[in-house]
Amino acid sequence: MKHFSSHILMVYPKNFRSNELTLADNTFQKTNSNISVNEIKNKAIEEFEFLYNKIQSEGVKVTIFNDTRDVDTPDAVFPNNWISFHKDNKAIKYPMFAENRRLERTNLAIECLKDHGRDISIDYDYSHYENDNKFLEGTGSLVLDRLNKIAYCSLSKRSY
Repeated sequence: MKHFSSHILMVYPKNFRSNELTLADNTFQKTNSNISVNEIKNKAIEEFEFLYNKIQSEGVKVTIFNDTRDVDTPDAVFPNNWISFHKDNKAIKYPMFAENRRLERTNLAIECLKDHGRDISIDYDYSHYENDNKFLEGTGSLVLDRLNKIAYCSLSKRSY
C-alpha cells in the first residue's frame, strides 16, 4: 500500500516575505534591511523550484497550488499550519492566530488536489474557534505520532 506522503502539496511562494503580523514572536522569521522584499521573494521561488525538482526526482508526486486570488498571504508556503492530511483522503482544518494567515485557508487548494487525483474531504474544521481567540496551527503547533496516535503540543499564541 502506498503511504499518503507519496503525494504532497506545495504552495507557490507568490507573496513570500516576513509576515509583519507574526514577526515579533516567531523565532523562525528574521528581518534583514539589506535584502529587498523582491530579492527575498525571488530567492524563495528559486528554493521552491529546487525543492520541487528534488522531491519529484525521488518519485514523490507533487501538486503545486498557485493561489491566483489577490490576497496578501506571506506565509502561504506553510499550508501545514491550516490543514493536515490523513488516511483515506481525510483532512482537518485548523484555526490560525494571525488574521492574514487565515486567508491561506482556501477551498481552492483542496480543489487543486482534487484536480490532481486526490478527492480530499474535510473530516473536522476547527477554524470557527478563531471567533473565541482559540488557535491550534496544525502541524506547526503539533507533532503527530501517527503510529501511536499521540499528538504533542507546546503552548503559545498559536496553540491556545
